[in-house]
Amino acid sequence: MSALTADQVRRRYLLLHGLRWLATGLLIPIFVLLPLDRGLTLTQVGIAGTAQGLIVLLLELPTGGLADALGRRPVLLAAGAVNLVSFALLAAADSVALFLAAFALQGVYRALDSGPLDAWYVDAALAADPGADIESGLSRGGVVTGLSIAGGALAAGGLIALDPLPAVNPLAVPVLAAIAIQAVGLIAIALLLSEVRPTKGPRAVVASVRQVPGTIGAALGLLRRSRVLLALVTVELFWGFGMVTFETLLPVRLTEVVDDADTAAALLGPAGSAAWIASAAGAALVPLASRRIGAPYTGAALRVLQGVTVVGMALLAGPVGVLAAYLLCYVVHGAANPVHMGLLHRQVDGPYRTTVLSLNSMVAQPAGALGLLTLTVLADATTVSTAMLVGAAVLAAAAPLYLVARRTTPPAGLSIEPAMTAH
Repeated sequence: MSALTADQVRRRYLLLHGLRWLATGLLIPIFVLLPLDRGLTLTQVGIAGTAQGLIVLLLELPTGGLADALGRRPVLLAAGAVNLVSFALLAAADSVALFLAAFALQGVYRALDSGPLDAWYVDAALAADPGADIESGLSRGGVVTGLSIAGGALAAGGLIALDPLPAVNPLAVPVLAAIAIQAVGLIAIALLLSEVRPTKGPRAVVASVRQVPGTIGAALGLLRRSRVLLALVTVELFWGFGMVTFETLLPVRLTEVVDDADTAAALLGPAGSAAWIASAAGAALVPLASRRIGAPYTGAALRVLQGVTVVGMALLAGPVGVLAAYLLCYVVHGAANPVHMGLLHRQVDGPYRTTVLSLNSMVAQPAGALGLLTLTVLADATTVSTAMLVGAAVLAAAAPLYLVARRTTPPAGLSIEPAMTAH
């Protein structure tokens, strides 16, 4: 690592980051529409997708220990290989069992991939220059994430509209493109991510896995002692449940409006691209509101506003209205994440910070799985709009929980760094 300069480390980090999220962006417009086109019901898609969230929940902390014990490079190589297999299964899947396997492997991939690249960047940059501007590099990584997802979604829409492979279902073409990008990313990790591996070996892996129950217990102990932390983590439960409305149900709702899955997928390409740009804009603008009314009140207002945008997606007629509500939803989504993380950071410090942040991330997984299962079953039993309205209510219901933090958080002068997430 010391042979690289801090600038070289940052450039490699941003390139690897971009390849990782470009592949994800290619799948966003078709992740739900492809299984529906191949005969699955919404309920079956929900059941298959639930596997991903549950596996991430089970493996997130153990895989973090694995990366610390064995090194970031081997874990990222393993993650890339798993992702290639999951994409190949997704391209060929035509049954519930195969889609279940593809989504389960996506869960393994996300657990392995969560954190090692950022950790490598920080370690390598500091090894090259102890005074390196780490925050600037991580911030640029967030920008690259948004632009890569936006570019991938836009490319997916173009590929579906152009239909360059007549022998292949247009909805599957972006998956083939994602396979190619992931293969390039895997080679790039092997060539660019240089690392001095830890020498702790297998015993360290066993030790890190054994520490997981204690780590979770310590985090739960903090939640029991802090009413504010408990409220903020509970917000993440509501958030994870409600995000199903705009991540999973929106493509189905748009298909209803335009009455054609291929047209809906083609529209979702540029719409998904614009959504991530809107998300970045929301994250950049939210400090103005936080300084004016305080982070707790800003967070509460954003939860209600996001619920309103989902109601718009559920009830507005025509693709223009639905997509306009979708873009506004992502403006709010991008703004809400830095507010939430800023409040969370102010409640913890020292050795418990990472533990609590990991727990906050983890609770979103079972909540998302429950939301996926509940809302897809409800959509099949009633209508997609009804399921989206229920999800909107859950999103808005989290608003009062932010007000628990209002007495322990300064109401003005907050400094919240814009952040983005690919929930």
